Amino acid sequence: MALLVGVLVATTGFVVLTGATTTSRLDVTGTVERNTRAAYDILVRPKGTRTPLEAERGLVRPNYLSGLFGGITLQQYEQVKAVPGIDVAAPIAMLGYSTTPLLTPLDLTDAVDRSLDRQVIRVDPTFVAERRLSTAPGKPRYVYVTKHPLIYPRLDGPVDTEKTPYSDGRSYPWSDTCGPAIREVLPDGRRVPICDPAYALLGEPGTYSERDAWRLDAVRLLPDGRFESAPHVLVAGGDGFPATAARLVMAYDLTVPFLLAAVDPEAEDRLVGFSRAVVAGRAVRADDGVDVTRGGTAVNLTAPVLLTSRPFIDETLAARFTRLRVNPVGVPAVDLEKTLDRAGGTSAGSGRYDVATGYREMLGRGLSGAGCCFGQLQRIVQSDDVHYDRLSDGTLRALPQPPGPPEVYGEQGTYNRLPRPWLADDGGSRAVRALRLPDGANAPARGWRAVGVFDPEKLTGFSDVGRTPLETYEPPVAQGADDRSRAALGGQPLEPSGNPAGYLSAPPLLLTNLGSLPSLLNGGTDPQVKAPISAIRVRVSDVDGYSERSAERVRLIAEQIATRTGLDVDITLGSSPAPQTVELPPGSFGRPLLRLTENWSALGVASVITQAVDRKSVVLFGLVLVVCALFLGNAVSAAVRDRRPELAVLACLGWPVRRIGALILGEVAVLGLAAGLLSLALAVPLGSALGVDVDWRRAALAVPVALLLALAAGVVPALRAARAHPAAALRPLVAGARRGRRPRTLLGLAVTNLLRTPGRTLLGAGALAIGVAALTLVAAAAYAFRGAIVGSLLGDLVSLSVRGADAVAAAATVLLGAAAVADVLYLNIRDRAAELATLRAVGWTDSALARLVGYEGLALGATGAVTGAAVGLAGTAWMIGDLPGPLVLVAALVALGGVLVTAVAALVPTAFLHRLRTARLLAEE
Repeated sequence: MALLVGVLVATTGFVVLTGATTTSRLDVTGTVERNTRAAYDILVRPKGTRTPLEAERGLVRPNYLSGLFGGITLQQYEQVKAVPGIDVAAPIAMLGYSTTPLLTPLDLTDAVDRSLDRQVIRVDPTFVAERRLSTAPGKPRYVYVTKHPLIYPRLDGPVDTEKTPYSDGRSYPWSDTCGPAIREVLPDGRRVPICDPAYALLGEPGTYSERDAWRLDAVRLLPDGRFESAPHVLVAGGDGFPATAARLVMAYDLTVPFLLAAVDPEAEDRLVGFSRAVVAGRAVRADDGVDVTRGGTAVNLTAPVLLTSRPFIDETLAARFTRLRVNPVGVPAVDLEKTLDRAGGTSAGSGRYDVATGYREMLGRGLSGAGCCFGQLQRIVQSDDVHYDRLSDGTLRALPQPPGPPEVYGEQGTYNRLPRPWLADDGGSRAVRALRLPDGANAPARGWRAVGVFDPEKLTGFSDVGRTPLETYEPPVAQGADDRSRAALGGQPLEPSGNPAGYLSAPPLLLTNLGSLPSLLNGGTDPQVKAPISAIRVRVSDVDGYSERSAERVRLIAEQIATRTGLDVDITLGSSPAPQTVELPPGSFGRPLLRLTENWSALGVASVITQAVDRKSVVLFGLVLVVCALFLGNAVSAAVRDRRPELAVLACLGWPVRRIGALILGEVAVLGLAAGLLSLALAVPLGSALGVDVDWRRAALAVPVALLLALAAGVVPALRAARAHPAAALRPLVAGARRGRRPRTLLGLAVTNLLRTPGRTLLGAGALAIGVAALTLVAAAAYAFRGAIVGSLLGDLVSLSVRGADAVAAAATVLLGAAAVADVLYLNIRDRAAELATLRAVGWTDSALARLVGYEGLALGATGAVTGAAVGLAGTAWMIGDLPGPLVLVAALVALGGVLVTAVAALVPTAFLHRLRTARLLAEE
């Protein structure tokens, strides 16, 4: 029964404990690059966001965070920050692309014939991007130049549906077709409207491309040679209304999408040094709020942003100028476009202006300059990640995506006066969608305004992105991979275009703070409203470059993050560049098929969350079985020793050695099988009662585990019984006389008794020592170092965060060791029953005999506990390279606990003394 119970307890405990620790674990494999480090060591992303390429080959494309929108809650962010050992946890919430009007001026001064009284300059735009490989014509725009006085509607004044104020102070009725039209004063004094339909004939802004937009602007050529117009027409105009300028520079706005992201300013500054990268204005602060302004029922929300000094957008506006001889005055709006298109004329030159130049000039006017540094957030467009096919030569082919629906950029009721980017009509490589926010006439008008400008090249690690391309603000560049592609690109790299669905993704160019998100996302129905954070970049403290210790420290913290949050956790420490060839399909606007080389990243440490029992737990649970095997081995040995005469008789009757050994092993195997079947029946309900997930497949392991455990415990006694000589086995157990010192104290007699059976004593002390050593290591990891001991070996053995099941396993090992000590005492009492009866016969009291057995248990327990604590202390100190005071205290407390547990266990065999029958034992002796 003792053997059966022992196997049953050990097997059931092993199965249930392994079920308790079969949880999500971070498994890290692979070769780590030396001497490389990105700005962060760990990347935390929403569950399930790893791409197939990441999972299969450990490859990460540049600016991979730019296609990730939300998925992490603020509560999970707090859980990450609470993990010990983290230096910086910097969240970033990618919101999407803000459709921003970027001024792209065209100088028409030289196209004007100053001798003419009236003329129209037609501007035929051509939109160019992607190293001039993608081109598309747009509808012409017209500038009417006259020497007659013009009267301009003051759009900055009070406007109603009946009348609007003009620059001459008078009010004119609205035209049903022209709106508040400019009026030309003819020589006879008549005021004739010059219709400018603007977008009135095109439908809702956002549903049409900027290539479809056209308008007619009116400019007066003054007698002194200067030009006069409404302020929104002349780029170089001064203050006042109307504006005048020496040159006729037409204001042409391109719709440019800038990626907006929200960060924690303090964490971002610690991670990449934003305070050192600000070149104008100031950085966004954590306490910067969203400005709320009201005008009647209208509500305007303006978020503070930090603006990049480098747009990373390759887009150009080219135009041909034609001088037309046509008079648009008085032509109804519905006929105006046809009238102007049919007019003939003569060539008047051309112009070209690129977005990067316009962006720099915008910043040059200062953050408070006219038309500088603002944008709309009525429609925030998001783009998915790129999907690839893998070709036979290892090249990745980007799969084309159809153009997104026009409604993504605005639809009926959207307060957005900007058309969609012209390249949005190109399919691109990404699917696009709109962030679901309140829309319509009653929705607040959302926008942003810059409070400062930062230079990405001054950020920490930016200059090293060629080595480790994992930085958040990396410049996106793709070089031609073959002669044909390099020739098509003109020897220059391909850069992002103004298309959110395009292949190359720009880094976030607009940065606001996390505190602005509640106001900007208020009332939205998108899942990102509840989980706004896209990723958390973590830098681990006490990590300087790559080393085995640093890698282990990062791994431990990564596992704790994964365990606490359930998010995808990747280790970026030791990652390295991995140039990757990508085939980009042709575009809709002329771009040919291109083969590109991108500077991807290879995660030097391949890290995945797997379902497995960690190595520390395997060791601890294995020790449970080892101590139990020692306990059982001692019990089987005692049973075989009691049956020596019986086995000797079998040998004398002709039983061969193998048959006697098989008899012992067979009996033990039957007990193991019975214990395994009982454990199979008990494991599932016991696990359910304890809240541990133990399924039937795991419970079925109890049968082979119990069988192997029983056989391992019985193999040595079986071999000894089979090899014993029959004649010797029939003789009584009589030990030869030896000279020794006479013990003079009760403790000395107890020690002498233990030394009489050294094998049994070592077995009991060893079992207890194993348990105490295991508990010392677990306690050191849990308390002395708060669950984060880091070392080259300790990380593999005991340095992971101590789980409850690990502590239970270590405690169970100590208890089994104490049971082994109690078993040794019990066997000693049984073997020395006649001797103890003799002592009682000569006058020893039961209390004296109990003290003798108690001293034996105390000596045995102290030997095992002190030895185990010393082994655990020495092992831990060796693995961490230090012996701090808390570790010594932990070892001492564990050793004391082991002695106390053993002392309590020794009370059980002392109760057997009362069952000794003195007369009967002496008679048998």
